[in-house]
Amino acid sequence: MKTVEKARAKLNLGLDTLFRHKDGSPEWNMLMTSIDLSDYVEIISEHGNGINVKSSQAFLPHDQRNLAYQAALLMKQTFKVKAKIIINIKKNIPVAAGLGGGSSDAAAVIRGLNKLWDLNLTLREMAVIGLKLDSDVPYCVYSKTAQVTGKGEVIKLLPKLPKMYFVLVKPRLSISTPDILNRINYNQLEHVNVNNLILGVQKHDYNMIANNMGNVLEPLSSKKHSDIHKIKTKILEYGADNAQMSGTGPSIFGLCKNERHAKHVFNSIRGFCSEVYIVRSV
Repeated sequence: MKTVEKARAKLNLGLDTLFRHKDGSPEWNMLMTSIDLSDYVEIISEHGNGINVKSSQAFLPHDQRNLAYQAALLMKQTFKVKAKIIINIKKNIPVAAGLGGGSSDAAAVIRGLNKLWDLNLTLREMAVIGLKLDSDVPYCVYSKTAQVTGKGEVIKLLPKLPKMYFVLVKPRLSISTPDILNRINYNQLEHVNVNNLILGVQKHDYNMIANNMGNVLEPLSSKKHSDIHKIKTKILEYGADNAQMSGTGPSIFGLCKNERHAKHVFNSIRGFCSEVYIVRSV
């Protein structure tokens, strides 16, 4: 038996953290959306035992360090299924970019095995399982515009975004998410008004969304990697209505109202950075 799942990249239009739980996990308040940049995850379940992961990016780990592998193992253990699982990942999402590629691949494995094994799990039940892997996996199970709170497991779906385009830039940087999260000083954070951002989505108001975007972690990552701020500044200079970092970075995206506007920013920034995309929310 086999199935193929689309694993979409995510963007954080709003990212705030309110406090740290006793176990060290941040309490999140985020607005996330999925975009038309996707990995494709083929999941095969057959007689036998073991887990075999392959991807089009040869340098990625294909063992227990890979979230897709961890997702398959967790599903086998949780539901006591004896099977050999083969996972083939066609990577299109940049790696270690703040775009949730690994988490989305893991979510795809959970959704795929739910189908193949006729488990009939709800999205919420799959999200709870996904939280054991990474805080972004629950959202990636849904892959729709949503407010994300709690440790990442509370998903409140929101209306579809108004028509907009994102010019997405992946710098040649590598950022450690645990390192950035450990640097958070809750007494010094400049919080993001995620509620106003959500209101903009509910009103289908492009300008309200553009004016209320924000990422509370951006100053922390920018302080360590000055290129993030430099690229953001360039995107704004080239005419984007707003720009910010996604997740803990290093990817930065500029917001544009129409395709012509986005192509202008894309063509301008492409001379400054090599890995640039024009994407839309799905």
